[in-house]
Amino acid sequence: MVAQGRAKAGQTDQQPMAMSQPDNRLAGDTEADEEVPADGSLRMPQAAAAMVPPVLAEQLAEIFRALSDPTRVRLVSALSVGELAVWELTELLGITQAAVSHQLRFLRFLKLVKARKVGKSTLYSLCDRHVMSLFAEAHEHVIEGAEDA
Repeated sequence: MVAQGRAKAGQTDQQPMAMSQPDNRLAGDTEADEEVPADGSLRMPQAAAAMVPPVLAEQLAEIFRALSDPTRVRLVSALSVGELAVWELTELLGITQAAVSHQLRFLRFLKLVKARKVGKSTLYSLCDRHVMSLFAEAHEHVIEGAEDA
């Protein structure tokens, strides 16, 4: 999956390439002194610079595929409040321990969640603030879309 994409490109666990900051203007927005040709060619260099390389695109797609499953989304949302044990997640989601463990393994593989042993229990939490931000932004996007409908 993700590791395979790195191996194909001859990369190791290096830091991903830095992306340029996105232009937050909507398509079609122009500043008064900027004339945009009818074919939009003025934005081509910006778009080319903003595009992620194929290997990074595959890694990003893996993250979005992981979050395309409703059970995993619910796990991430539950973990957004902090550490929880498997039994707590089982109870919250109303699914079997085996199902919760399977989904958590998948999320751990992609470094979206991490585990910590405490006695006989394993506590899970989101890996870092990036995961929380990604989830929060997607959640806000969905909520705002529902309000606009």
